[in-house]
Amino acid sequence: MDEKWAFVKKKEKNCQEGEADERCGDNWDHVAFAPEHRLVLTTVPGKRSAEKVQELVADVKQRLEGRVPRLITTDEYAAYPQAILNAYSTEVVPPRTGKPGRPKAPQQVPLPELHYATVHKTREKGRVVKVVLNVVFGLVAAVMAAVSASRASRHINTAFIERHNGTDRNRNSRKVRKTYCFSKDWDTHEAVGYFTMYSYNFCWPVRTLGVRGEDGHGQDRTPAMVAGLADHVWHLAEWLSRPAACRTT
Repeated sequence: MDEKWAFVKKKEKNCQEGEADERCGDNWDHVAFAPEHRLVLTTVPGKRSAEKVQELVADVKQRLEGRVPRLITTDEYAAYPQAILNAYSTEVVPPRTGKPGRPKAPQQVPLPELHYATVHKTREKGRVVKVVLNVVFGLVAAVMAAVSASRASRHINTAFIERHNGTDRNRNSRKVRKTYCFSKDWDTHEAVGYFTMYSYNFCWPVRTLGVRGEDGHGQDRTPAMVAGLADHVWHLAEWLSRPAACRTT
């Protein structure tokens, strides 16, 4: 999981007092990304906040139908640990001791299958020279076992989602860091963000996901095909004409 920065109308530092509200200034894509499939699980645009991170993690849980991901990795943004614990934990009530005084409050205990790690990056002259792993939930051995079983990488990192951030900026010029094409309307910015992020899953063949058959001919594959959500590369018109299924809780 990661956050990708963009802005609407003007950058946050240039907003007047009271102007940097929900309709102007910085707009972040909070993104959950499955590196093995290169699949965008969900994106939540808006101000960078703990509330948006809570919404992101809750939506991931709903889309996975409650299943706990094999491994969750993020940067050191402080909002993630509590949001992940809220989604994947049980409430344990300490037993009464029989002694005088107020009883202990219920505690959130992470699920045993929850494995969550963060990465701390050390940079020199703008380049990452060292990455340090910090296991937040779960055992180090279990986290390393999850990494060993991964088809994407043998190291804990956020490189895959950061690479996708670059792909999305290329597909959506509104999010390029230095551009005259920045968004002037908040709702339009978020709508185009949803459009490029989710159409990528079904309509964008990823070079590294392609396979070559015994006859030497290759097959292009999209993230949705690798994840078992589609059996061919969708045309954009096909994706747009599909009826949307809305889940209710």
